[in-house]
Parts: sequence; C-alpha cells; structure tokens
Amino acid sequence: MDFQNRMVVVTGGTGALGRAVVGALLAANAQCRVPYLKEAEAATFPYKERVQIIGPCELTSEADVQRLYAGASDLWASIHIAGGFAMGKLADTGKEGLMEMLNTNLVSCHLCCRAAARAFRGAGRIVNVGARPGLEPRQGAGMSAYAASKAAVIALTQSLAAELAPQDILVNAIVPSIIDTPANRASMPKADHAAWPKPEQIAATITFLASPENQVTTGALVPVSGRT
Repeated sequence: MDFQNRMVVVTGGTGALGRAVVGALLAANAQCRVPYLKEAEAATFPYKERVQIIGPCELTSEADVQRLYAGASDLWASIHIAGGFAMGKLADTGKEGLMEMLNTNLVSCHLCCRAAARAFRGAGRIVNVGARPGLEPRQGAGMSAYAASKAAVIALTQSLAAELAPQDILVNAIVPSIIDTPANRASMPKADHAAWPKPEQIAATITFLASPENQVTTGALVPVSGRT
C-alpha cells in the first residue's frame, strides 16, 4: 500500500492502537496529522517529529475539529480511533454518564466525519472504530451506555457509506473485541492475552481500508477480534 503524497488525519493517534496505525501509515509514506488533548500525550508520542501534531484539541468541540481539518490540505483519509470506555450498570448510570459516552464516542466521530467529508477534494476514505458490544448489544450487559454509543457509531458508518458513495468517499468501521494493550492487560491480568488482537494486526486492517487500494469496500463492519 502506498500513501505517497497523501494526507491522513488520525484521531486517537497518540494511544496504543493509534500509534500502531500512525506507524503503519508512515511506513507507507503517508503524511499524518494527529490531534492530542493532553500535553503528556504529545510529549511521549514517538512520531511527534514525523507528523503534524495538533493540540490541545477537544474532538467534541466544533471549533477544535474545524481547526484540525482546516490544516489538512489534500486530505485523503480520516481515521477515527479516539473514544472512551466506561463500565456502568443501568442503575448506576445517570444522564451525565450516558452523555459522556455519547459525546466521547458518537459526537467526536460525527464531527470528524463531517469535517473530513467537507475537506476531501474528490475521493476519500473514512475509517471509524466500533466495538463488539455495539454490534452485538447482548454483550453489552453492565456497559449499556458504552454499547449504545458504539452502536450509534456503527449506524453512522453505514448511513454515511450510502450517503457519500456517489462522491467516491468510502466509509467503513472496524469492530474490535479486547485489544492487547498494557492497560487492558493490567485490568484483566488473568485473561488469555495471547488470544487478543494486537494493535499492529488491527492497524494493518485499518490501513488497507484507508488506502487507495481499497476501491470497492464501503459500509463494512470488519471484525478484528483475534481468537476471542
């Protein structure tokens, strides 16, 4: 896959999965624009000298999102990894908790999809990140707000795929299970970590969906769940 002279925005690019995606894109000659929210994220980002790093950038702010995409000249692809997770039974989740999940996952994704679609000059690629509880809601017991927010991301992906196809803007989503990250290992020390998909493995799928080589796949919900 060759991204030579192609600009790609990667939200959540400073996180574990995001770093793997940015690394894969740079290896494919892409130019990357990566937002961050906290200075500590930028300070420890291993590719900060090789990308356009923009921040602080709050992805639920229309103004911040517009600023992020305003500098993305000749935008080819937009990959939306930024999001959040929170457990919470229905009885323990009020409006604040629900809105946090909707804002973090759905609103940020919607605003970035909108900004990307406006920034493309012809063909483009959008890749969102769903989650298995969003695709299979019965697996969302004890995390209904999170599951609902990711289900909304999935619905957004498929509706935009139909809306933007005439413009040759292909919109897809990956659907991970539990990703093998240090944070997930720490929170689930007794799990079978070897069965979890690795960030680099998921990054390969994301990179293809965002690439010029993807000519026909749109509206897909691609499982990246390893052996889980």
